[in-house]
Amino acid sequence: MAVQDIMPTWVGATAKQIARGVRRGDVSATQVVADHLDHIARADADLAAFRAVRGGEAITEAEKVDEQEELANLPLAGVPVAVKENTPVAGLPTWNGSAAVRTAVAEADHEVVRRLRGAGAVILGVTRMPELGLWGLTDDESAVTRNPWDRSRTPGGSSGGAAAAVAAGLVPIAHGNDGLGSIRIPAACCGLVGLKPGRGVIPCQLGADDWFGLTEHGMLATTVADAAVGFQVLAGRRQEKLVPPQRLRVGVSLRSPVRGVQPDQPNRDAVAAAGRLLAAAGHDTIPADPVYPTALGLQGIATWFAAAAADVRAAGVDRAGLQRRSRRHVALGEWAQKRGYVREADRDAWRDRSIGFFADHSVDLLLTPALATAPPAAAGWSARSWRANMVTNIRYAPYAAPWNIAGLPAIVVPVGRRPDGLPVAVQLVGPPGSELLLLGVAGQFELEAPWTRHAPGYPRVPTPTR
Repeated sequence: MAVQDIMPTWVGATAKQIARGVRRGDVSATQVVADHLDHIARADADLAAFRAVRGGEAITEAEKVDEQEELANLPLAGVPVAVKENTPVAGLPTWNGSAAVRTAVAEADHEVVRRLRGAGAVILGVTRMPELGLWGLTDDESAVTRNPWDRSRTPGGSSGGAAAAVAAGLVPIAHGNDGLGSIRIPAACCGLVGLKPGRGVIPCQLGADDWFGLTEHGMLATTVADAAVGFQVLAGRRQEKLVPPQRLRVGVSLRSPVRGVQPDQPNRDAVAAAGRLLAAAGHDTIPADPVYPTALGLQGIATWFAAAAADVRAAGVDRAGLQRRSRRHVALGEWAQKRGYVREADRDAWRDRSIGFFADHSVDLLLTPALATAPPAAAGWSARSWRANMVTNIRYAPYAAPWNIAGLPAIVVPVGRRPDGLPVAVQLVGPPGSELLLLGVAGQFELEAPWTRHAPGYPRVPTPTR
């Protein structure tokens, strides 16, 4: 029997539909949460999206939502949400993708979790990630997290469990965070909308120092409207409707930030399709290649290493307990910091250069591929060598990291399918403060070329109409 044949009505609905239904009394938050917990119990055994599910606790939280007399100001009233396992949720350990770095049960919610609850969301559990969030491949010795579109493929990482959960309809939206692409890469792998906000828009407060300021919290969603609601909740903003942007000038680039790595034909075709969608929406496109200095790649890799070392030092754990690939990463991070290769001045210089790109080319946004190849195999990458992990990560997902170093907002949007049936996506990058503009353009893509919201075989239920 196909999964969708046994889905309750509200599983597969959008976050906005659920919140509207709960606010109007069409459905209780308790029923919505119970339906999603049932779906997780059936479907997650094949996906391993969740590290832990808060069954009874989630039902209790949903009941408290139902008991509130005033729901009008809760944009996520009764909406089931998952949180990435490196972000503290009161009453749960913070796993950090690692038995070695797992922390004690959190006494209080992280600020972004507090904001989700304050908006009426119900936390169903925490989703899996690779050790320390270092990799674009999600697995460990206990499980391999799989892509609902093709369970032989990875859902990406490091927010891989979050992406798998949303693509399979286990939750309508999920929290993630992005240090070098960890929201955008899994969004591209799983056919989702994934927004990385700009620096300082949402409180980060992760690890030693937010990966030297590279990491941002965000949401993964199946629709632009849900991504917009989630972003505004996390940012602590009043809910605003997206406004279709007026005529924009968009730079288009296939240039890879990594020398010798080029996008395959499906990813090149995706950029061409996105260009046509921009034109259909009334925008202009021009070729505009950012200049990615060789030094930028070396600095970015050194910072990646050093972030792992800083987090392990801050956690006070023995790195001997880490996976082999992570031990090498941490050792290189310690070496890079001692040699002075991780410098704030270098990151600031790239940020200034990136902001200048938009003025220098007279463009409002930049369009690039989201990935260079198809998602790699879902396999035991955690037991493979550091070199195998590095080569695989860099070859398939080179386009995201520069914009973390620059601290600029960027979004991934689905634009079609690869010949093998997997989703294909593009990335849009904007100057500081352009999050709503990016969401507005993504909304125009969705209007012109709607995508399949969930992986085949997962919930496709009638939209609630009451």
